[in-house]
Parts: sequence; structure tokens; C-alpha cells
Amino acid sequence: MPHRSIAEAPNPLREGLRIKQSPEPCVMIIFGATGDLTHRKLLPALYNLALEHPLPAGFSVVGFARRPYSDEQFRQQALESINAFSRQKPVNPQVWESFASGMFYLESNFHDPTGYEKLGTLLNRLDQERGTGGNRIFYLSTSPSQYPEIIQNLGAAGLNKNRKGWTHIIIEKPFGHDLASAGELNRQVGKVFKEEQVYRIDHYLGKETVQNILVFRLANGIFEPVWNRRYVDHIQITVAENLGLEGRGGYYEEAGAIRDMVQNHMLQLLALVAMEPPIAFDANSVRDEKVKVLHALQPLVGRDVMNNTVRAQYGPGWVGGHQVPGYLEENGVSPDSVTETYVALKTHVDNWRWAGVPFYLRTGKHLPKRVTEVAIQFKLAPLMLFKRSDAQGQVEPNVLTLRIQPDEGISLKFGAKMPGTDMQIRSVNMDFFYGSSFVREQPEAYERLLLDCMLGDSTLFTRRDEVEAAWTFVQGILDAWKEEPRELVLSYDSGTWGPQFADEFIWRDGRRWRRP
Repeated sequence: MPHRSIAEAPNPLREGLRIKQSPEPCVMIIFGATGDLTHRKLLPALYNLALEHPLPAGFSVVGFARRPYSDEQFRQQALESINAFSRQKPVNPQVWESFASGMFYLESNFHDPTGYEKLGTLLNRLDQERGTGGNRIFYLSTSPSQYPEIIQNLGAAGLNKNRKGWTHIIIEKPFGHDLASAGELNRQVGKVFKEEQVYRIDHYLGKETVQNILVFRLANGIFEPVWNRRYVDHIQITVAENLGLEGRGGYYEEAGAIRDMVQNHMLQLLALVAMEPPIAFDANSVRDEKVKVLHALQPLVGRDVMNNTVRAQYGPGWVGGHQVPGYLEENGVSPDSVTETYVALKTHVDNWRWAGVPFYLRTGKHLPKRVTEVAIQFKLAPLMLFKRSDAQGQVEPNVLTLRIQPDEGISLKFGAKMPGTDMQIRSVNMDFFYGSSFVREQPEAYERLLLDCMLGDSTLFTRRDEVEAAWTFVQGILDAWKEEPRELVLSYDSGTWGPQFADEFIWRDGRRWRRP
């Protein structure tokens, strides 16, 4: 029986739940197998899939990295990582024994052709000994600068295709540093792999509430009719982090908030909220509609960038009761850096559904709390009915909030009469929480995405044109920021919700940021 960390309870909402179909036997080759992503996310995700039985017998993992590990050392490192980071604890000895028996390690530099020859020999042996049928997934869990040489070497060794089975490649973000580099990387990938083999991963798309955006909109007849410019006043997308750099100063100096969050996670959320209903719930139909939204984004260039974006860096302050340094005092950060840790921007989707509806995006580090949400604020109802009562000033707009993390769920704010003889109206919330409703521990995002790749389902992965369309929008902002003097990079105290100008930025439209 599958292991459950939360006790089962009778719940009608659980009826009909089924474990996703099991994939064919395959081998996952992880380049960068000794890195942080592998040990914090990938290996725990694969173990949890094995624990809940969607993985077939014979499923195997090959670690490919430069450290001089043996198979046993790699397995021991994996066990320590699973003990530390798996959502399912403690480790089930029988499941671990079976899972570990399919783990192997190959020591090699990523640029050494000999390593890829050895890899091909090992994969052929696993096909014979473990029945993996030539089915392979290559996972690039390395620095993005190493993607091109790995891809080129896979092609040179003939590992990009296999007569006996299928071959997929998963490429981690960031996919490019700007529009030009993303396009060049796409071209390099396209020389070796067909587009249907390529899975560009954004772990946000594996989160339950992100997937539920489409279900909520399209499986409920009462919401889609009001999901347009006639009823929606504006939409806010917030990705707030209470953490700082966490030792990633070098990476963050090159990325900044707009590359780290806006270009991928936040534009993906915007596309899912704004897209038209697809003709079918399959990979290309869904991604076709997302691409249309990204192409319809109102470009921000030149003076439009100055008027519709805010960028800032956190200064010293207090977060969670602890005093923290400012960004310029962090290790690996240049003392004259202009890299942003906070971004707020306004854009529009220039199509029939959303004409005139502003989309406000904001993200930042060292904010008061960790939260990701999409808030759809509806237009106020006519107030003539209440014009002679004290209730008029108390009526607030309806807000539908999709909470991505932490406390995943959906909340609807609406007005209700308070008990008593007076007509007093107060806003109340109607809440849905995943955890309490389904009494089931949610899988991690990587569990869903890795399983989808094994099954050949690319719906929740980004397509080539999708990546380039997102970069096209962001590139206009990056180009304009290059021309800005240092003084236009604002600052905010750590532990606050950003610079004061960000509040003024939205106030001038007669609106205000939500306080999650």
C-alpha cells in the first residue's frame, strides 16, 4: 500500500482520485548529479514517485558529474538527501533498497567526449540488465554556461536519438540571459534535438494551484463569463520572498529579480490567467494559447519603461525578528551594483478579452513574508441601492485570490450584511484550502513534472516560441534600464513591502497593492 504521512479520513472530495498512469521503464541521466538542485529536489522527487508506485520496475538513475564518486557513494549521498528533503519521512527501507539498486554514477568532465562514450556503454548495459528499453531522459542540472557543450557532446556521441526507444532532454532555467542568448540556445538545442524531445522546465508550473487556474476557470460555468474586461477592474500577481540571497550573490548579480522571477514564473502565471480556452487540454493547444497572450503583451520600451516599472534594492532592516544586511553588503555583490531585488510593473494584454485591464506584477526579496498569489479584483457594483445608508463607504470590490504558496487555495472576498438593525456591510472571505479539503499531501512540483516528462506529456513545460516571446517583452525593459542612472535604482528597508514609490506607482491609477 502507498505510504501516507497524513492519516486517511472520510472525505467525499477524495472520491475518484487516482494515481497517474505508470510510465514505461527508462533511465534518467542527471548532469550535475552532485549539485544542490539534484540533492534538494530531484532525488527526493524521484524517491517519492517510487514510494507512491507510479515508477516502473527497472527505472534507473545515472549521475554524471566531476566528483570521484563510486556507485555506493552516490547512493549514500542520495539517501542523506532524501532523509533531509523528502516530504515522505522516514525512508521506507524496502522502497529505498529497490530504488537504490537502480542508481549508478559516472565520473567525467562535461567537455570530455570519452565520458559520453562511457555513458552510452552504460546505458546499453542498463537496457539489457534492467529492461529500460532504450528510453532515456537527460536532465541538465548544471550551470547554464555548460548547457551548450553537454548538448553538443550528446549529439556527437549519438545519444540524442535511439532506435529502440524515446529520448527526452530537460533543461533547467534560466533559459538564456536575454533574448539573444535564449534564441542562440534554442538554435543550439534545435541542431541536436527535435522540439518534441525538449522539456524546458519551470517548477512553478508543477504546483497544484498553478495547474488549478485552468480547472477553476474552465470547469466552473460561473467564473469564465466574468473573466474579462467587462467585469474585471485589474489583476495583481505577487511573488514575495522573505529570504535574501542565501549565498547566491554571484548568480543574483547576473540575474536580478526580473530575470529570476518575472521572465519565467510571473509571465507564466499571467499567461495562464489571461489565455483563451484551448480547443483541447493537450500540450500544443494549451501552449498555443499561452503564446498568444505573451505576444499580446503591450511592449514596454523607452519612456514607457520609466513610467510603468519600479526597480529597487533592499537595504538593512529586520525580517522575521532578525536583523539583516542590505543588498550591497552581501557577499559576492559589487558595492556599486544596480541589480534589482524588487520589481513592480504594469502592463496590458492587448486583445479583445483584456483591453484596458491593467496587470500589475511585483516581486522582491527580504519582504515581510513568503507568498505567491494572483488576485483578480472585480469592478464595484452600482451603489445606488445603498446611497442613503451608512453602508456606501463600506462596500469594497470583490476579489478572487488564487494562492500559489504557502497555504495553497482559493479565496473569494464579497460583501455581507452584519447582524443588527442597521444596514452595515462588511467584506468577508470564502476560503478553499487544498490540505483540509482533500486530506492528501500534495506532491512536490518536481514530482509532477518529472513524471510528465517520463510520460511524454509536455503541457506543463515551456515551448521554444514561448520562451522567446517572454524574453521579447522583458528585453525592452532591460534595454531601457541600461540607460538609467544609478540614482533611479530605489531602495527599501528589509522587512517592508518595497519602496514607497511602488505604492505611489499604483496609487496614481486609483488603486493600491493588496497586503497578502
